[in-house]
Amino acid sequence: MSFFKKLKDKLTTSTQEASQKFTDGLTKTRDGFANAVNDLVYRFREVDEDFFDELEDLLIQADVGVTTTMDLVEDLKEEVKRRNLKDPVAVRDALVEVVAKRLQEDESDRELNMQDGLTVILFVGVNGVGKTTTIGKLAHQLKSEGRSVMLAAGDTFRAGAIDQLQVWGERVGVPVIRQAEGSDPAAVVFDAVQAAKSRGVDVLICDTAGRLQNKVNLMNELEKVKRVIEREVPNGPHEVLLALDATTGQNAMVQAKAFKQATNVSGIVLTKLDGTAKGGIVLAIRNELDIPVKYVGLGEKIDDLQAFDPEQFVYGLFGDIFEEKQQTNDDLA
Repeated sequence: MSFFKKLKDKLTTSTQEASQKFTDGLTKTRDGFANAVNDLVYRFREVDEDFFDELEDLLIQADVGVTTTMDLVEDLKEEVKRRNLKDPVAVRDALVEVVAKRLQEDESDRELNMQDGLTVILFVGVNGVGKTTTIGKLAHQLKSEGRSVMLAAGDTFRAGAIDQLQVWGERVGVPVIRQAEGSDPAAVVFDAVQAAKSRGVDVLICDTAGRLQNKVNLMNELEKVKRVIEREVPNGPHEVLLALDATTGQNAMVQAKAFKQATNVSGIVLTKLDGTAKGGIVLAIRNELDIPVKYVGLGEKIDDLQAFDPEQFVYGLFGDIFEEKQQTNDDLA
């Protein structure tokens, strides 16, 4: 059975709603990146070094990054040699397989580390990436799964951040622990942990500052908040999720490396993936940082935050190629 058929068959067992969200959310990326790959394929009659050079340029432009691009193309060249591929279309199909393999990871890596008692999730990320909005959407998702949720307004330095989280709390129907603007974030989180314990809450999601006077101050503040959680909750925080804006490309990689050094990031939430025509940042993050992408933002609706699924992502990215292969198979049947 071909790779394309196996993946398509696997996706038929997924929820139609999730499949559609990935397909719709990746429209810009598919129209940009996947179409550029097709254009490249149909411009070449044979696979030579010029073909691979142009493919490298295309991948780098798609925010895959230089390091990951070199790794992908090297894998592709080995696959081409192993299977003695000559036709550019066949090489394109092999590229899809190589991308899919690069995204494969243990299912457990992508799942939230939920506890039997209180689970504490710490959200980090710079201002403007959609961190607070993502917290609200995740709270909605967890509540819809039957869990009780509480929010901690730990971003006390950004004007309006506390009120923004309060609005989300009211919209989703979950309590928000807050103090006045400019308060000590660690004190807010301490109060929130005590409140979550006393009320028997399942999940506490803590917002944090995205910018202070300088990077050192920001990271020190995050470390202070983390120490408070570690002291008050066994093995907490159970998740440190880093929100990154997919539209910022390689700048998101720079942010990820800085936060990874300071806070032991356990997962990435890639926001605004529906807003970029590139999308290769997903590959770069997984390959260069070895941090699982746990959620992706695929739209502005409250239920548009989706658990990351590599198969759904690959199909959403290369759906036209899958349909082309299906049509060819039907014609030959």
